[in-house]
Parts: sequence; C-alpha cells; structure tokens
Amino acid sequence: MAGKRFHFNPLHFFKDLAGKDHRPVFGALDILRYIGPGLLVTVGFTDPGNWAANLATGSNYGYTLLWVVTFSTIMLVVLQHNVAHLGIVTGYCLAEAAAIYTNHRIARIMLSFAQLASVATSLAEILGGAIALNMLFKIPIRAGAVLLTLFVIIMIFSNSYKKMEKWIIGFVSIIGLSFLYELFLIDVDWLQAGISWVKPSIPGGSALLIMSVLGAVVMPHNLFLHSEIIQSRQWNLEDEKVIKRQLKFEFADTMLSMVVGWAINSAIIILAAAAFFNRGIIVNELQQAKSLLEPLLGSNAAAVFGVALLFSGISSSITSAMAGGSIVSGMFREPYNLRDSHTRAGVLISLIGGMLAIFFIGDPFKGLILSQVFLSIQLPFTVAIQVYLTSSKKVMGKYANSRFLTTLLILITGVVIMLNLLLIYQTLFT
Repeated sequence: MAGKRFHFNPLHFFKDLAGKDHRPVFGALDILRYIGPGLLVTVGFTDPGNWAANLATGSNYGYTLLWVVTFSTIMLVVLQHNVAHLGIVTGYCLAEAAAIYTNHRIARIMLSFAQLASVATSLAEILGGAIALNMLFKIPIRAGAVLLTLFVIIMIFSNSYKKMEKWIIGFVSIIGLSFLYELFLIDVDWLQAGISWVKPSIPGGSALLIMSVLGAVVMPHNLFLHSEIIQSRQWNLEDEKVIKRQLKFEFADTMLSMVVGWAINSAIIILAAAAFFNRGIIVNELQQAKSLLEPLLGSNAAAVFGVALLFSGISSSITSAMAGGSIVSGMFREPYNLRDSHTRAGVLISLIGGMLAIFFIGDPFKGLILSQVFLSIQLPFTVAIQVYLTSSKKVMGKYANSRFLTTLLILITGVVIMLNLLLIYQTLFT
C-alpha cells in the first residue's frame, strides 16, 4: 500500500532464529499469545484520575451513572481499535505517521503539544501513586513522588517490552482482584447495578461528573501508545492473510482489555455507591475514601484499597512514560527504542517533568485538576490527526476507514471535543 515502509522495531519480539522468512502458524489458542497490548492501554483509563471521578460519581448518585462507564467504554473501543489498525497496517505508530504524512511544521507543533500532555498525564499518575504511599506508609506526597518516579524509571530501563507487558498484566490483575475483595465485603444491589449499566439517566446536578467520567476515559497518550505497542504482535505483514488475521486478533485483544477496564471502573462506582451513597457520605478525594472505608469494612479493606491505588499509579506512570518515548521518537520518524536517545529523552521528560510539576504546585488536588484540563485541551488535536490518517487511502491503502466508520469517528470526535470544552468551562469558570 502507498507509502508503506517496514523498519526494525525493538518491540517486535518474533525472531527468525533460522535466518529464513518463516510465517507463524495460527492455531486455535494463538489468540491467547496475542493478548497484552490492550491491557497496557487499560491502565491508562483506570488511573488515579479515573478513581477520583468514579468515587465522586458513586458516592453522589449511587448506581445511577454506571451507564456512563458503558457508553464511554464503547466510545473508547472504537477509537483504540482504529488507532491500532494504523500501527498494524502501516508499521508506524501515530506519532511516526503524523511526522511522515502531515506538514512537517504542523506535525512538530502537534507532537510537542502531545509530549506536554504526556507530562501532564505523568503528573496525575505519579501523584496518585504518591497519595497511595502516603495512605499506606505516611510518606510525604513529594517524597513519595520521587520514590515512585525512580522506581518507574528503573522498571522501564531494566526490562524488555515483553517483560514489561507481563508486569503490567500482573498489576492490572492485582487491581482487579483488590476490587473483587472489596465488593465481596459489602452488600451490593446487583439488580439495580445491572439496570443502571444499560439505562441512561441524568439526575439533576450530575452533568459535571458525567463529563468528568466520559472525558477522562479517552486519553491522548493511550492513542499514541496503542499504535506503537500493537506492533509487538506483528510478523511478516507483507502477507495479506497475516494482516487480516492480525487485525482480527487486535480487535479481540482490544475488546477483552476494554471490558477489563469497564469492570474496574464499574467496581469503583459500585463500591462507592454501596459503601458511601446509602449512608449519605460524599467522597471527593482519594485519601478520604480510604479513611472512610476503614470503619465501614475494616482495616484490611482500607489497606487493599491503598495497595490497588499504588499499583494503579505505578502501572499508569509506566505507560504514560512509554507513550512519551513513542511521541518523541516518532517526531524524528523513528520507532520506540530504548537504545535510542530520542526515546530515552521522551521517557525521562514525561516522568521527570511530571514529578517536578508536583513540587511547584502547592495543592496536589489542584495539580490533578490542572493536569486534566491540559489533557482536555490537547485531546481533540490527537483524535483529529488520528481520524485524518486512518481515513487516508494514501496512508492506509485499502484498509482506510469506510465512510460509515469515518462518520462515526467524526461524531465521536465531536462528542469528545464538546465534553472537554464543557469540562474546561466548568473547571475554570464555575
């Protein structure tokens, strides 16, 4: 297809040991070996920022707004599935494709802006992990931010992508099991929860929380990250049959991973609804949730909540930093490669920039809000360039978006822009 170029990518771990062009044999269980890239994306929309929005939603409105999680997850599946296609079909991540197929000056400005968004994302993720360390061990927020940043840097630079993927899967599993434990301890109205998952309802005064939940799910760094790491499952893409099989496997991976994220976000709202809403307790901060859970469910439940938050902060900081590396390397038309100075610079700028920002913001909660506002401003630009690239036959060849998909993506982009503009207005002017 037009403009297609294949290059070495260190994420590709299928190796031809015999020195020949061997194609993989696809068996019935091959899909299990494909699962992984989507789960790295999952941690981005189950991060500490989402926790705060979900806790506020459940404690204010009970189960009523669970439908928002369902709707936002469907929207996210469409966007992440679409950007993953870009990586599979072209061999480029979103940042590389933007640098190659759009005006050089515009691409540099857009990708620089995206890198700042990665810093803002890391700020929120590191801050969430630091709050967890404060909950569990009484470590001051800023000291916790430094410790978590150093740990994440060591994790990224001392592990291959394949090992990192396994670590993230482990972290996501711990988070999921933690909430299963929490829900086991409390009486949940599952019938009401089931109805609320599929029945839209907008209670008075809930608009801001609906916008927060919807706007926080689609994050710019996840779009860059997914298009890069999906290439870890590529083999010989000159074979059209392999490309088609890869596209199907990617969809299964994305669907499974998004369902996992849907379940975790839903579990947070359900926990808040069952533990706080029925008692008239409003929760607006992460620290407050742990202190309130202890007298209700016991010290073990409160500790498990803190541990899950810590792993959420660590895993989301890792993926945010990887996205930063992908953006900077893509700016120079290069794949993510930790041996390359551009990738290393992107990773370190994202993490260290986010950590330092915490030191210059006196109120951590205000810092979290400002980071989300910045992401809201940047997100429409990332989604717009994605839709442009994946709809272009020059870029995607016969795999370009259909008219229906292009229309759907434009509608979703419009919804995302509207929600984020409203969220910015509500945050800054009310």
